[in-house]
Amino acid sequence: MSATALLKVAVFFITWAALWLPLAIPMAVLLKWRPSQPLTTEQKLPLLAVLYLIAPLIVWGATQVDGVSFSDYGLDSQLTLLKSLGLGWGLGLTSLILIFVGEWILGWIEWQGANWHRLATIWLPILVLGLWIGIVEELVFRGVLVNQLQQDYSPWIAAAISSTLFALLHLIWERQDTLPQLPGLWLMGMVLVLARWVDNGSLGLSWGLHASWIWSLTCLQDAKLISYTGKCPTWITGWKENPLAGVAGILCLLVVGILLLLILLIPIAPNPGF
Repeated sequence: MSATALLKVAVFFITWAALWLPLAIPMAVLLKWRPSQPLTTEQKLPLLAVLYLIAPLIVWGATQVDGVSFSDYGLDSQLTLLKSLGLGWGLGLTSLILIFVGEWILGWIEWQGANWHRLATIWLPILVLGLWIGIVEELVFRGVLVNQLQQDYSPWIAAAISSTLFALLHLIWERQDTLPQLPGLWLMGMVLVLARWVDNGSLGLSWGLHASWIWSLTCLQDAKLISYTGKCPTWITGWKENPLAGVAGILCLLVVGILLLLILLIPIAPNPGF
C-alpha cells in the first residue's frame, strides 16, 4: 500500500475511533464490560449502535476532504438503489435457504417448528438492525475504502486489502469466536466488492446481500429455529454454530461469488475500475 493510500485509510479509522472512544469508554464502564472479557449481546449492541451512528459523519468528512459526494462511494437516492437492494436481499436469502435446506436433507440440522412464533417479536427489529449495519459497513468498506485504494492499486488488490481490513476489524468484538471466521469474513468482503462491481459502482446489491445475511442468520439464532444434530463435523457446519467458520458458509459465499463473477465477465459488464 502506498504512503498516500495508507495515510488516508489510517486517518479515516483513527478519526472514527477518536470520536467513538470518548463515548464508548463510559458506556463500557456502565455496562461493566472489560476488554479481556467476552461481550454479551446486551453489552455489544449499545457500543455498536454508537459506533455506527458516528460512521456517516466520518464518511461525510471523507467526502469533504476528497471533494466527492456519497454517490461517488456508491450511495445515491435513485430508485435503482432500492431495486438493487431488493435483488441483493433475494439472492442472499436464497443462498442461505439452499444451504440450510441441504443440511436438513442430509440430517445435519433439525427445524424447531415450535419456535416459529418467536419470529413475530424479533423479525422487525432485526430487519432494521441488519439494514443499518449493512449500509454502514458497505459504505465504509466497499465504498470509501475501495475508492481510496483504487487510486493506487488495481481493483482486485484494492478489494483484497479492504476485505482484509473488514475481516480483521471484526476482532474488536469477540476475538476468540471471530478468529475461526476470518477466512469466511474475508471471502464475504470479496463477494460484496464483486456485488458493487456488478451493480455498476452502486452499493445497492452488496447492501441487500449483506443485510439479508445478517437478518436471516440472526433470526435463526435468536429464535432458535434450528438445532444441530451432531451428525456432521463442526468444521463443515461451522464452529460454535457460526456458518462463516465452516465449509457450509464458505460454500454459500463461493456460490454467490461465482454467480456474480460470471455476470461480471459478460462482455457488456462494466469495468470494475469505476
